[in-house]
Amino acid sequence: MNPLKTRRIVKSYWHRGGKTPLLGVTIPEHLNSIIQQHGGREALVSIHQNDRLTYSELGQKTDDLAKGLLAIGFHKGSRVGIWSTNHTEWILMQLATARIGVVLVNINPAYKPRELAYAIEQSELEGLFLIPKFKTSEYVKMTSDLIPELAHAAPDALSSATFSNLRRVVVFDPRDPKNTERPLPGYTLWNEVMDAGRSITDAELDAVTDTLEVDDPINIQYTSGTTGFPKGVVLTHHNLLNNALAAAKAMKFTRWDKLAVPIPFYHCFGMVVSNLMCFSVGATVVIPGEYFRPEEVLFAIESEKCTAVHGVPTMFVAELEHKDFHNFDLNSLRTGIMAGAPCPPVLLERVMNEMHDREILIGYGQTESSPLAHLTKKDDTFDRRVNSIGTNVPHTEVKIVDPGLGVTMPFGEVGEICFRGYHVMKGYYNNEEATRQAIDENGWLHSGDLGTMDSDGYVKITGRLKDMVIRGGENIYPRELEDFLFTHPKVAEVAVFGIPDERLGEDVMAWVVPHDGDRITVEEIKEFCKGHLAHFKIPRHIWFVAREDYPMTVTGKIQKFKMRDIAVARMSEEPVLM
Repeated sequence: MNPLKTRRIVKSYWHRGGKTPLLGVTIPEHLNSIIQQHGGREALVSIHQNDRLTYSELGQKTDDLAKGLLAIGFHKGSRVGIWSTNHTEWILMQLATARIGVVLVNINPAYKPRELAYAIEQSELEGLFLIPKFKTSEYVKMTSDLIPELAHAAPDALSSATFSNLRRVVVFDPRDPKNTERPLPGYTLWNEVMDAGRSITDAELDAVTDTLEVDDPINIQYTSGTTGFPKGVVLTHHNLLNNALAAAKAMKFTRWDKLAVPIPFYHCFGMVVSNLMCFSVGATVVIPGEYFRPEEVLFAIESEKCTAVHGVPTMFVAELEHKDFHNFDLNSLRTGIMAGAPCPPVLLERVMNEMHDREILIGYGQTESSPLAHLTKKDDTFDRRVNSIGTNVPHTEVKIVDPGLGVTMPFGEVGEICFRGYHVMKGYYNNEEATRQAIDENGWLHSGDLGTMDSDGYVKITGRLKDMVIRGGENIYPRELEDFLFTHPKVAEVAVFGIPDERLGEDVMAWVVPHDGDRITVEEIKEFCKGHLAHFKIPRHIWFVAREDYPMTVTGKIQKFKMRDIAVARMSEEPVLM
């Protein structure tokens, strides 16, 4: 036997082909074919807006908005931002910008003025579409303060001293679509954009679409900020459409399916793996509300007879723990994707049994991979689903490498997960250095996540490179501890991370959320760990907190760097007995 061949087989590398080839068309080309096939079928239901659109109606509204964008001066390559929660208008912007090659810049609804200013400047934004407000965030006021010229400029003659590329700010009010009140003279209204589009013919619109290429940039999404300042990920038609189809095929999704989407649209999980995934096969997007509220998701599933629901683990926990959970009929559910954070076995079991979501899949990826990189299969065993993130999506490669040496690790050994394929981003916008650090000279995207691969290509996440705790020279992976602590009957949620320690370098801290009504002690947790975890892995510091104390991104990702900062600050103020 060839020794080189034997050695290659045992290394953690996997290439997955596909039963069908990748699509070589743009998003509007593919959507047009879906409209031709399924024009009369329901494409979109926005419950809180009382909107229902068939595919033909969605296509017409998309074209009307695309014409409006052209009429007010945007063109292929222009960068236009959307700062909004989940509404019909968000989806129209998603599809209309793709129709004419405008690069949609997704802006996090949770952004404050400093973060908004960063996104506008860093992406060289030419236009911004926004809603008036969200909860206590006054979007119009924040925007007006950043761009004082809005107080006196004409809508079509905006010139900002701070943001040299910005020339249009458009406001729309999903709660009151007929509202024609202009906040300040420099704002353009949504209906004015639509009215302007009447000057553009169908032939002119189609001529623009005909110039588009599959590798054209179509989207900039900012990283979620779980580790610090966000970077603008540039994605193409080819990235997004094929990744959406990969999700649809894995879920066996068809035109007969309906997906409840509580994920924020600004996030790749919402925009690509939810919205575009449905539109890629003629299925229906159901928007439960403008932001996540568990009772609205449960109502949407029941009232619309949704066959699928997506979410991050914290969303599923909130739905299962809702006081009226058992009053909702969820028998229509079949599938869905849980992603964005590790899924504890107990949670997956509850989702499958109590929500009747028997075919739910576990997904993994990141914005830089369009975002889906790995997915379990509906026929995978329960053990595969809870102890792995499945195999890589079709037409891609994955390998596990030594983070320091870059060499491929043997099966079963921990290393950094790296991807290569159609789903890898074009790069970070205006940040060549960060792009070089993320994508190596051979085209491999380095994820920053640690994991292992078995001989069947299934990958298990063991933690983040930056999350790994080094306690007195011992490597500790928070994911392992979290999975174990989650099996305690009184623990609803848990987050484990490292904090500085003068003697050991780092020590282990756990933030524990008990189940409602349960009381639990530090001694009880430590005793639970004894005999199951090595002594150096048992958290020295254990805090009991409420779920709302967890600092999170809008999509429910826990921000451990903020937890660490909070813990260090509090422990430096006064002695903490843990």
